[in-house]
Amino acid sequence: MDGPDADDRNRDRPSRRDPPSGPETGPPSKPGDRERTAGSRSRAKRDDAVTIEDDGVVRWLLETEDRTGTAVRDIATIGAIIAVVGVLLFGITGAWPPMVAVESGSMEPALERGDLVFIADDGRFAGDGAVAGTGIVTAQSARETGYERLGEPGDVIIFVPNGDSTQTPTIHRAQFRVERGERWVETKADPAYMNGATCTDLASCPAPHDGFVTKGDANPAYDQLPRSGAETTVVSAEWVTGKAMVRVPWVGGIRLTIDSIRSIVGSGPIVVAAVGTALALVWYGAIAGERDP
Repeated sequence: MDGPDADDRNRDRPSRRDPPSGPETGPPSKPGDRERTAGSRSRAKRDDAVTIEDDGVVRWLLETEDRTGTAVRDIATIGAIIAVVGVLLFGITGAWPPMVAVESGSMEPALERGDLVFIADDGRFAGDGAVAGTGIVTAQSARETGYERLGEPGDVIIFVPNGDSTQTPTIHRAQFRVERGERWVETKADPAYMNGATCTDLASCPAPHDGFVTKGDANPAYDQLPRSGAETTVVSAEWVTGKAMVRVPWVGGIRLTIDSIRSIVGSGPIVVAAVGTALALVWYGAIAGERDP
C-alpha cells in the first residue's frame, strides 16, 4: 500500500526515460579544432605583446618576438660585443686599429697574405735592446740578445712609407737603426741585400734623418733600394704606427674582401657598413623564416 509519502518518493525516483545526469558529452574534438584553439591563444599572446607605440623603441627591441626586431637586436648585440672588445684591445695595446690584415707575401713565412695581425704601440712590450725612445728592437740588436718576434730576430713594425698618409701602411721587419748623415750602406748594411748598390746610388744614403732600415723577410733587398719593397727612404720613428705581436691565420681575408668591395663600388666605409648591415638583416630574416612552423 502506498502511504502518504508515496508521491514524494515517486517524484524523487529517476525515470527510466530521463537522460542521465552529469557533465554533457559530445563527439571527440578534431585536430583542426585543437589547432584553431592554439591559434586563438597565440593571437591573444601577440595582442598582449609590447608595441612601439605603447612601450617605446628600446623596450620593444628588448622584448619583441617580431622577426625584424629580433634580427636588429642580435646585430646590435654583436656590434656592442665588438665595440667592447675593441676598447679592451686599445687599452691593452695602445694602438688603433688594434689589428691589421696582411695584403702581400713579402713577410712569408712569418706572415702570409690574409693573416690578421694584432699590433701594439711601438713603445709597449719593449724587448731587450730596444732603441731608446721607441721600444723597437732591430734585427741587428736581437741577434745579440736572442730576442725574436714572429719567428725571426727583431720587431716587425707597421709604418707609413715616406710618411705619406695616402699610401698603404707597410708591415716589415726593422733591420737596424741609422743616424742622420750616416753612410749606412758602408757601415751596417748586409751586401747580400744591396743588389750591388753603393751609397752614392741611393737617395737615402747618407741617411736624411734618424730612423730604421727595413726589409720584408721574403724580399731580396732592403726597402730603401728602388723597386725592392716598400719604396721608402729611411723610416722615421714618427712614421711607425705599431709593431706586430700575434698573427691569426687567414682571418684577415675578410677585411681584404671588404676593402676590395669598397674599392670596386667606390663607396666610403659608412656606405659599405650600411650595405653589409642590410644584407645581414635580409639573411637573418630568411633563416628565421625557415625556422618558423
